[in-house]
Amino acid sequence: MADKRSKSDGTDTQRTAIDATFRNGSLTAIGVVVGFSLGFLSRWAGTPGEWTHADLVAVAAITLGIAFQIKALANMLSRRSLVAARYDWSIRIFLSGLILVAMGVVLAIFAEVIGYGGSVLQG
Repeated sequence: MADKRSKSDGTDTQRTAIDATFRNGSLTAIGVVVGFSLGFLSRWAGTPGEWTHADLVAVAAITLGIAFQIKALANMLSRRSLVAARYDWSIRIFLSGLILVAMGVVLAIFAEVIGYGGSVLQG
């Protein structure tokens, strides 16, 4: 692990690289979540029923979130992701995507509960 250290007291001031094993664990977790997100969207899209505007807004948030997750996965596959700053950036992109997917699902459920959703979630 390459570190820049302070010359005065020997403490870490800035890490420039992360361990590949650590990155691989994150890569696996991101891949699993992307798979679940794609599976959810695929199952939802294949369910018969009428789509409402609330469903379309929810699916747009889910789709955008999945795109962010896939971008983060692609970034993590790069050797440059071993640089701490790039790793952190990829994780932030992934978390943004995860939040968007969660918001889309919550929106779809909320719309269904208050009566604005279609029959898509009932499948």
